[in-house]
Parts: sequence; C-alpha cells; structure tokens
Amino acid sequence: MNHYKWPDPPGQSAFPIARPGYPFVFGAAFVTAVFAIIGLKALALLGLFATIFICYFFRDPDRPIPEGEGAVVSPADGKVIVVQPVAGNPFNNEPGLKISIFMSIFNVHVNRSPYQGQVSAIRYFPGKFFNASLDKASKDNEQNAVQLDIGQGRKLCFVQIAGLVARRIVCNVREGDQLSRGQRFGLICFGSRLDVYLPENTKAQVAVGDKVAAGTSILGYLP
Repeated sequence: MNHYKWPDPPGQSAFPIARPGYPFVFGAAFVTAVFAIIGLKALALLGLFATIFICYFFRDPDRPIPEGEGAVVSPADGKVIVVQPVAGNPFNNEPGLKISIFMSIFNVHVNRSPYQGQVSAIRYFPGKFFNASLDKASKDNEQNAVQLDIGQGRKLCFVQIAGLVARRIVCNVREGDQLSRGQRFGLICFGSRLDVYLPENTKAQVAVGDKVAAGTSILGYLP
C-alpha cells in the first residue's frame, strides 16, 4: 500500500482559491456588479462568466503526496512535452535529465516542489513570451529558476517559465528555505511551463504526451 502525506495544512474551503488570484476575482466581480447595477445585462452576464472562469483558473486543491523512496513528483499539472538528457541547467553544466510540463489555461497553475530539500539558489531571467509549448521557450522566455539541495551533494533544479499569455510568475520561497516534497511554492498566471532538471541516471516514469498532476504524479526516481 502506498503511503501519502500532507506537505501543507489542508484548506478549510470546499473550493480553495490561490491567494494571487484574489485581485483578479474581486476585480472581475466588481466590474460585473457595476454592469448589473446600471442595467447592462449582456455585459453583466459576460462578466459573470469571466468571474467564474477566473475562480476556476486560480483553484488550489489540496493534494496528498506519495512518500516513495527517491520519488520526484511533478511540480505542475499539465502535459509532458519533453523527456531528454541534457548537458546542463540554468545553474551549472552538469549532465542530467530534463522533463518539461506544459500547462494550458485549463490546468491548475499552483506549483509544488518536486522533492524535499533546501533552496540553495534562485535566479530570475527576464525574457520574451513565446508559446510555452515551444522548445525555445526554455531559453528565451521570462523565467524563474530554483535550485534545491537534496543532500549527499546532489541538487536538482526546477524552472517556472512564462508563456504567450502569462505575464506574472509568483515564487514564494527564498534562498535557505526548506521545502517538503509536494509543498506549494508558487504559481504562474494564464498558461505556462515548468522545466525540471534531475540528476543524471534518474529513472523517468513518464513519457512525452503523458498527463501529470502536481504533487501526486511521479516523474521519476533518483539514482
């Protein structure tokens, strides 16, 4: 039987919404109320649909996290678009395994730590806003890279990458913070991508085209 744990305290709401989404939700609700008060029924109805969709987009469900030895979990909901060996990552030139997950606007966009460890470095790179499903997005798009010290001299890296529509990357951790596997650490708004760089010889458990869920899907097992 698999064992699971809660890296974050379970929420008290039946439909939890990520905090960065509050301004968008309240803004859309306010505009909708104004349209309704002044009698613009069509615009009020459109605003209501927009408010509901924004609530849906910023949903933040609780997730039980598997405790398998060496298991690396997905940091994002979405579709696996890359599984390949690489010669380096944003922090060093050490060979490893890269797994990329594309998030459409219909996926949960709250990001979770793929493994437990200490944040040893964070680097932000301003850039462009190509479609996040394209390979050049990993190099050219705005992104925020986090390096995690996972013990025994090993490190892994995960990178939040803005997409064609996304214009805001939220990262709530700092250098020196301790993260648990599956713990929430940030969010990207409106369509984006997560790249994960794992140590060489990591055994991948996913393939291109697979659908994964943040915190619950296992990407691979560390050597």
